[in-house]
Amino acid sequence: MSPILSAILAGVVGIVIGVVIMTMTSKAGLDRAKTQAQAILEESNAKADNIVRQATLDGKQQVYEMKTQAEKELKDQRNRIQQTENKLLRREDSLNFREENLNTKEKKLEEKTRTVDEELANIDKMQIELQARIDNQITVLERAAKLSQEDAKKELMEAVAKKTEKEVAEYLHEQDEIAQEKAAQNARNIIATAIQRYSQDETIERTVSVVTLPSEDMKGRIIGREGRNIKAIEQATGVDLIIDDTPDIITVSCFDPIRREIARQSLETLMKDGRIQPGRIEEVVAKVTREMDETVQKIGEEAIFKLSIGRMNKELVRLLGRLRFRYSYGQNVLEHSMEVAVFSGIIAAELGLNQSLAKRAGLLHDIGKAIDFEQEGSHVELGAKVAKKYGENAIVVNSIESHHGDVPTSDIIAEIVSAADTLSAARPGARYESMENYIERLEQLENIATSYDGVEKAYAIQAGREIRVMVQPDRINDITMVKVAHDIKERIQNELTYPGQIKVTLIREVRVQELAQ
Repeated sequence: MSPILSAILAGVVGIVIGVVIMTMTSKAGLDRAKTQAQAILEESNAKADNIVRQATLDGKQQVYEMKTQAEKELKDQRNRIQQTENKLLRREDSLNFREENLNTKEKKLEEKTRTVDEELANIDKMQIELQARIDNQITVLERAAKLSQEDAKKELMEAVAKKTEKEVAEYLHEQDEIAQEKAAQNARNIIATAIQRYSQDETIERTVSVVTLPSEDMKGRIIGREGRNIKAIEQATGVDLIIDDTPDIITVSCFDPIRREIARQSLETLMKDGRIQPGRIEEVVAKVTREMDETVQKIGEEAIFKLSIGRMNKELVRLLGRLRFRYSYGQNVLEHSMEVAVFSGIIAAELGLNQSLAKRAGLLHDIGKAIDFEQEGSHVELGAKVAKKYGENAIVVNSIESHHGDVPTSDIIAEIVSAADTLSAARPGARYESMENYIERLEQLENIATSYDGVEKAYAIQAGREIRVMVQPDRINDITMVKVAHDIKERIQNELTYPGQIKVTLIREVRVQELAQ
């Protein structure tokens, strides 16, 4: 073979081999491109799936948040509606409670009005009968005495006036005896009347307690459905709860200070606890009552320890502790009793007497005021009775009985206690009264008494708690004295403002003298 042909053949073979190589290279590149394209497609699909899933999650999250927000707004709106409904229910309960009170007061007013109408009718009837008698007597006098109408009228009126005055005096005397027989039954009413005669600020301070509420809604919870909670509290404690439009307070009213304090502490405990229902109310009141008994006992023991007067019956100690919650004419009775004990001890020591016994008598002189809310009788009678019951010295008992002059004193220590009581309680200013008002009240008392015909002299004693009137025996007899005393009492009640009670005592002394020569 020629070299040229060999070269051509080699060139052709090279070309063929190149084409084959190129073809194989292109196929391999195409396979790689397909593989890369498939990988890119798969990656794109994966990213697309991830984007779709993320978008779905984001959508669900937004829907959940929007749903949660909507539910929260709906819940808030429901709570506001529920609060409004509760407030309306409480207001409705309060209105129902007030309506019941108004209905009760209206019934009482109707009964009183009916009684007054009946009494007025009886008075009109009596006036008609009296006028008929007067007309009849005028006719008789004109016929028998042949007097002029004016003279007969004058004589008749004088006769009627004397007869009426005598009948009125006898009637008052009879009513006074009846009143004395019923004194034990009316004692509480008299005490209530005396308390009402305090100055307004002092009355509110000493007969009511104010409980502060955490919120206005608490009033409705304390009243309860149909007023059952407030009725349970009043029944368990024996007080009156006054719920009015004054914001965030409830007033506890009761003349018994122990009950009032128990009610106040019970209300505060119930409000802190939050469970206000009849069963829980009874539990709390019972618990507070037990705690109050312990507190009262501790107060009595501290008073005895401070005065160093030795051992004393536990019941008397408890009664002394109760005096801490009792006020008389604005004074705290326990503080007043301790002051009387100190004064009595000082005076007894100066006179060389038994100082411990004098302090004991002074401390116990008003012990009856610890129980005069619960038992019939004056604090003097009750105090003497309880002192005898628990074995106190006879001098102590007499000091209790005689410190207001109800019975004679049997020992000088009783006189000392009476003087110490005057120093502590009856001095001007001791009972929230200025010197000017004190002197003016005594002068007014004496002026009222001396304004009546037949009154010779009048003396205001016991710091204005008693007025003693000396009458002329030839102008005022024993029967007329009753009417004069009644008239003086009425004028004092209508014209003066004073704490407690004022005793009106008329004294008629007849002296007969003869001269022997």
